[in-house]
Amino acid sequence: MKRDSVAALMPVFKGLGFGAAGFLLGGGATVGVATLLGRPAWPVEAAIVIGYLVGLAGWLLGVGVWDYWARGWFGLPPRKAEVHGWRRYFHFTTDHKVIGVQYLVTFVVLFLLAGFFAILMRIELAYPGQTIMTAARFTHLMSMHGIIMIAVAVATIIGGLGNFAVPLLIGAEDMAFPRINALSYWLVPPVALLLVATFFAGEFDTGWTAYPPLSEVNATGQVLFNLAVITFGFSSILGGLNFLVTVARLRAPGMTWGRLPIFVWSVVAASAISLTATQFLAAALLMILLDRTAGMAFFAAARGGAPLLYQHVFWFYSHPAVYIMILPGFGVALEVLTHFSRKPLYAYRWVVAGFLGIVALSFIVWAHHLYTSGMAEYLHGPFMATTELISIPTGLIFLAALGTLWMGKLWLRTPMLFALGFLFNFLIGGITGIFNADVPTDLHLQDTYFVVGHFHYTIMGGMIFALFAGIYYWFPKITGRMYNETLGRLHFWWMFVTYNTTFIPMFWLGIFGMNRRIADYPPELGRVNLHVSASALLLGASFLVFVINMVRSWARGPRAASNPWHARTLEWQVPSPPPEGNFPAPPQVAGHPYDYGVPGAVHAVVAVTGAAQGGPSGEGER
Repeated sequence: MKRDSVAALMPVFKGLGFGAAGFLLGGGATVGVATLLGRPAWPVEAAIVIGYLVGLAGWLLGVGVWDYWARGWFGLPPRKAEVHGWRRYFHFTTDHKVIGVQYLVTFVVLFLLAGFFAILMRIELAYPGQTIMTAARFTHLMSMHGIIMIAVAVATIIGGLGNFAVPLLIGAEDMAFPRINALSYWLVPPVALLLVATFFAGEFDTGWTAYPPLSEVNATGQVLFNLAVITFGFSSILGGLNFLVTVARLRAPGMTWGRLPIFVWSVVAASAISLTATQFLAAALLMILLDRTAGMAFFAAARGGAPLLYQHVFWFYSHPAVYIMILPGFGVALEVLTHFSRKPLYAYRWVVAGFLGIVALSFIVWAHHLYTSGMAEYLHGPFMATTELISIPTGLIFLAALGTLWMGKLWLRTPMLFALGFLFNFLIGGITGIFNADVPTDLHLQDTYFVVGHFHYTIMGGMIFALFAGIYYWFPKITGRMYNETLGRLHFWWMFVTYNTTFIPMFWLGIFGMNRRIADYPPELGRVNLHVSASALLLGASFLVFVINMVRSWARGPRAASNPWHARTLEWQVPSPPPEGNFPAPPQVAGHPYDYGVPGAVHAVVAVTGAAQGGPSGEGER
C-alpha cells in the first residue's frame, strides 16, 4: 500500500525535485552574472525572481508537461501513465472531471487554511491590546487570509465546479484545450508554496492589495506574494480562454445559446472578464517587481513615480474580479433554485442580459475604491453614477431568482437551503454596498469594518454559500455517492446563523470608526468585538461538520442514482460518476433545460448505456 502511495505521488515528487533544481540553477546564475558585473551586493530579490521562473518551468515539466505534451515538440510519442481511482488526482491528467476535483479539493483546503488564519485574527481582536500575537504577525496573517480567500473566491466555482460540470452541461466530451486545462491547475500548487514561504522569507504586510509605497520597501516576502499572484493570474487567463472556446465550439447538436443552462452562461460571463482584465493585475504587480529588482520607478514617488497609478491599474482588474467571483455563484444558485422549485427559470433571457450587462459595466466602476485616495474630485460623480448603474443588471438577476421561487414546489434539501442563504446574504451585501458607492457616506466608512462586513456579505455570504450549494448539488454526480442529508442541514443552519451573528455587528463597528487591518481598537468597542470573535469561533466549527460529511460520504456513503434530483440538464442523464468521454454518443438537444411543468417537454435525448438510467432528459419531474 505504501509503495502504491509513493508511486501515485511520484509526479508531485518529480515536479518538486525539478522545481528545486531549476530554482537553484536560475538563482545561482543570476548571482553569478551579478558578481561578474561587479555588483556590490548579491541581488537577492532578483535571484529569487529568476530562480522562480526557471523553477516553475522545472515543476511543470516534472509533474507531467514533459511526458504529456513537450515530448511531442521533439517528435517523441507522449508517455501517459494509466492510473485509476484516487491516484489520478495526483497526476497531470486531461480529463476535465478529474481536473475539476483537483481544483475543488485544493481550494477547499486553502479555504479552511485561510479560515484558520481568520480565527487566529479574531482571537487577537477579542480584547483590546495585544493578546496572542504582535501587530506585525497580525498584519501578515491578515494579508495571507485576504489573498488566499480572494484566490478561493476567484477559482473554486469556475475552476472546480465549472471544470467538472460545464462540458457535461453542454454535451461535450471534454474542454476545448485539455492540456491547457491541466496546465492551468498545475500552476496553482506553486502559488500556495510561495505564500507559505513568506513565513520564512520575510513576511509581507500590505494586505491583498499590495499598495505602494509600502509594497516597494517592505520585506522580501512581498516578492514571493507578487510572483504568486502573477502565476495565479496566468492560470486564470488560461482557464477563461478555455471556457469561452469550449462553450463557443463544443456544444452538442441543438444546444443553441438560448438553451444553455444558466450556470454555463455565468461561467461564460466570468471567463470573459477573467480573460480581458487579469493582465492588468499582473502588470501592476510586475511593475512593483521591476521597481524592487531592476531599479525602475513606476511607483517610487521620490524618483518621479506615481503611487496612485498603481491603484488605478490594480482596481481596473480587482473590481471586475468581484464579478469573476460572484457571477458563477449566481449561476450555481439559479441552477439549484430552478431545479428544486420545479419551475422554469423566471426571465431566463433577462438573466443572461444581466450577466452580460455586468460584464460590460464592471470595467467602468473601479474608481469608487479611490474616493479617499486623492484622485481628481471631478471623477467622483461619474464613478458614483456608474457604480449605481451596475445595480440594475444585478437587480434583474436577483429578481429573477425571487420570481423562480414564487409559487414553486420548493424541495428544501441541503443545496436548496444554501441557495436560499445565498439570496439572503447577497441582499444584505447589495444594500450595504450602496453606502460604499456613494461619495458622502464612503468618506466616513472607508477603511472601516463596515467595508469588511459588506465585502464578506458579498463574497463569503454570496459566493461561498453558492459554492456549498454547488458542492452538495453535484456531490452525487462527482463521487457516485450521496452525502448525509442530516449533517448537510446541520452544516447549513449552523453556518448560516453564526455567519450572520459574526458579520452583522461589523457594520456597527464600522459606523463607530473601527479601522480594518489594524490589530487594536479603542477599549469601548471591546464588548462587540468579543461577541464577533466568539461567533467567529462557532462559525469556524461549522466547517468541521462539512468536512466530516464529505469525507465519510465519499468513502462509505450510499450509492447515488444517476439522477437523484430528477433534474433535466444533461449531466444528470449519464452515470454517477460520469464515464470517460461523458456520453456514449453526442446528445441531441431538443428543448430548454428548465421547462418544468410543460407537457411533453424534452431537453435532450441521450443514448442509453447498460449502466445508465437513461431516457430523455425531460423525464423524472418530482
